Amino acid sequence: MSLKLPRTLRLDPSDTFVFENAAEPGEWAVTGSFLFFDTDLAALGPKARVAFRSGFVGITSLGFSTLIVVSEASEAERDAAVEALAAHILTRFGAPDGETARAAAREEIDVAASLCNLPVGSVVAMHRAAEGGEIREEFRTLHQRPGSDRLHGRAFHFVETDAEEPEERADLVGLLRGKPAERRGS
Repeated sequence: MSLKLPRTLRLDPSDTFVFENAAEPGEWAVTGSFLFFDTDLAALGPKARVAFRSGFVGITSLGFSTLIVVSEASEAERDAAVEALAAHILTRFGAPDGETARAAAREEIDVAASLCNLPVGSVVAMHRAAEGGEIREEFRTLHQRPGSDRLHGRAFHFVETDAEEPEERADLVGLLRGKPAERRGS
């Protein structure tokens, strides 16, 4: 039986803008809700709020990723992921000892593995919310439209044109701070 675990996925550079610390593409990942336990969610800044709402956590960097991809893993890779996460839990989050940290890391990895009952290559997104004092996570699988080809199945498609058209610019930082979007014309 093949072992599957999630890896962080970066389709474009947006994670580097919306998260304070973006995960590197290809890191083994967990949901990361433990990072928000005992946190005053109302006091989170804009980037931390985005991380809370939609960020998976890369095990190596503890950075955030909007998407994960279901990937094959070996037992050795799973064990290394547990050890890497346990090291963070011990040193950064104050676990009382290595075995307690490993048990917590194994539990996080098991939850992450449970998301991978999908074909390898499946892309998963998450929405996290606080409800009644508890953190709830919802997951959705992103699929390419049936019948679409690889080119037209992309989220963005760039077309070169000679026409003079109004230029649109997105101020991602401004949008995070609640500023309205501006349209600039020629």
